[in-house]
Amino acid sequence: MENQPDHGLRSYLIGLILAVVLTAIPFWVVATHALPPQRALLLIGIAALLQVLVHLKFFLHLNFTSTPKENLLAIVFTAVLIFIMVGGSFWIMFDLHTRMAV
Repeated sequence: MENQPDHGLRSYLIGLILAVVLTAIPFWVVATHALPPQRALLLIGIAALLQVLVHLKFFLHLNFTSTPKENLLAIVFTAVLIFIMVGGSFWIMFDLHTRMAV
């Protein structure tokens, strides 16, 4: 029983607090214009990546050392698909912006 991970209330509360903090920081930066736009976008991206990791660890209880291979492959496949869809969308939008710029 000692080797089983803690899936109790404590884990959910830590995840909730981290998720709220990682959501509040970008909102505060954007609302107060505390950083220049490029740095604000970088901070938002980093906070979003950390948010994903917090959700995987504290809410989905995925531990990459003991996660079955099928689950890990599914996560990697999902990440690649999201990267392709988001990256492709940005590529198309920036290309259209470049072509339509006067």
